[in-house]
Amino acid sequence: MTDRFVTAFIGLGSNLHSHHGDRQRHLEMALGAMSRIGRVIKTSSIYETDAWGVDGDQPDYLNQVAMIETGLGPSALVEAMLGIEAEIGRVRTERYGSRTIDLDVLFLGNLVINEPGVQIPHPRLHERAFVLVPLADVAPDFVHPVLGTTLDKLLRGIGNSGVRPLYSAD
Repeated sequence: MTDRFVTAFIGLGSNLHSHHGDRQRHLEMALGAMSRIGRVIKTSSIYETDAWGVDGDQPDYLNQVAMIETGLGPSALVEAMLGIEAEIGRVRTERYGSRTIDLDVLFLGNLVINEPGVQIPHPRLHERAFVLVPLADVAPDFVHPVLGTTLDKLLRGIGNSGVRPLYSAD
């Protein structure tokens, strides 16, 4: 790689309040912490989405995508996201359980990495409207390096059911 900086797309999600504040505050805290590891270039609108992947009663999520420029490599970036989650009070219990904050590395440039603990692009993002809607907000023409299709086309393929704008980004 000749470029020192690569554009990464990070998915943010929160559906729990904590002593730090509410769901929206968790997203703001995560974005603030991300500015330590790169430059936040663009953020999507915030969307409210139905809890996904579990049965039972879970509060709705707020979801957002941040586009950042970072000099970190894949493993370091994933580690940094886990560190920010821990800082904001994420406790990992059940898979798809409620969380104060969830940060997923969705893309890191056009890299394709499949190693234990590091899967980039995120393996299921193309099936999830709550990820694709905010992704298409920030980069509709970005081409998924594995599927070879733009984010906009991927979103049109699955629709945006269950994803409601909280309000528009400034």
